[in-house]
Amino acid sequence: MSDLLSLGAAGVSSYSRALQTIGDNIANAQTPGYARRTTVLSEQTSTGSSVLYRDQASANGVLVEGVSRAVDPWLIEDARASSSDASRSGARLSGLSAAESALADGGAGVGASMTAVFNRADELAADPANTTRRGAFLQSVDDVASTFRRTADGLSRAADSVTGGAGATVSRLNTDIAALAKVNDGLHRARAGSTNEASLLDERDRLVDSIATALPVKVAYDPSGAATLTLASGTLLSGTDQATLSLATAADGRLSLSATSSTGSFAVAPVSGALSGHIDAADHIATQRTSLDTLATRFAATINAQHAAGRDAAGNPGVALFTVAAGASDIAAVPLTVADVAAADATTGNGNALSFGNLRGSNGAEAGWAALVAQQSQTVASARAQDSVASTRRDGAATARNNLSGVNLDTEAADLVRYQQAYQASARVLQVARETMQTILSSI
Repeated sequence: MSDLLSLGAAGVSSYSRALQTIGDNIANAQTPGYARRTTVLSEQTSTGSSVLYRDQASANGVLVEGVSRAVDPWLIEDARASSSDASRSGARLSGLSAAESALADGGAGVGASMTAVFNRADELAADPANTTRRGAFLQSVDDVASTFRRTADGLSRAADSVTGGAGATVSRLNTDIAALAKVNDGLHRARAGSTNEASLLDERDRLVDSIATALPVKVAYDPSGAATLTLASGTLLSGTDQATLSLATAADGRLSLSATSSTGSFAVAPVSGALSGHIDAADHIATQRTSLDTLATRFAATINAQHAAGRDAAGNPGVALFTVAAGASDIAAVPLTVADVAAADATTGNGNALSFGNLRGSNGAEAGWAALVAQQSQTVASARAQDSVASTRRDGAATARNNLSGVNLDTEAADLVRYQQAYQASARVLQVARETMQTILSSI
């Protein structure tokens, strides 16, 4: 009779635990990072032997060995790697697109403004004494200077945006690493196979996934499931010993990353992840800013030299039309009067105005600007194609992972019915044992 009672009690306890696990699965069906759990059941047996009898075994019901999670290490690693690549391409594309917007060559762009200077010079050559055309020429000079400054400001804001995004990513990384260190400590204390351990493992995987989107970390696990994160240049986390990441911004907007731990500091040069994309975008924008500064300085020097070769209305040599020190960010038109415009040369009243047309061509500033814009467009188009491919691969890897680890409500419903029936059967065994015991006692 005691065996019958133990069988029923073991069944009620075990299937109650299994029903709780199913309830957790259903409740967390939409929870990000939750891995489906299964109660692991096994047969509980006892054996006995005697010198007069052979070994014998009797059934003692079912035993709960623990809770398992539906995970596949390969699928997890593939999802993390593809997510890291997609985060890099996305962050890079965002920065490059911001640079493309700053370099937009519309009707008010640098290219159109430079063309306007040469067009106003051509119009002036047709009527060099016309004060309206002289004024229009000076206005075009001021417009192109303003356009250069506006474009430089746009690139500066694009660089600031990239820096801000990288800074936010580093801040989140440090928070995630600190949280993962606490999870590691919890895993060292958790009982193997417990629901608490499963919850900690879910949180561990979620944090590692978040970290992997920013940095290409290598992950190793100790027997307790605690994670160790390493990079090519050093260790980010080992047990509860964590490193702190720092972001440095150069004068031209380029970014560099380093980490400091209890053992010292080391440089971090990620090849994938969002931070890699931010760093690449910052490098690209810095290069474009340098190209724009070079173009502005070259354009100003060329126009100034041509204007200086002419004569103004009073017959004096032409003065500089532009001032420029650092580049496109500070180029400015010199305040002049219409009489100061040097349209004439030594022999004719419009010779110098005509000579401005000689500054155009394949080696001119207009061609240089067109090449800069074309190169930017090609870079963005390539980045957009790479991002599309990386995003598709990330989505596919995430789907494969979720198909295994995600909660299927139909499966849970079937298991719910199965375990409910098993629970009811075990309860019936207890009831029969109680009734039988009462009958025996009543007959005494």
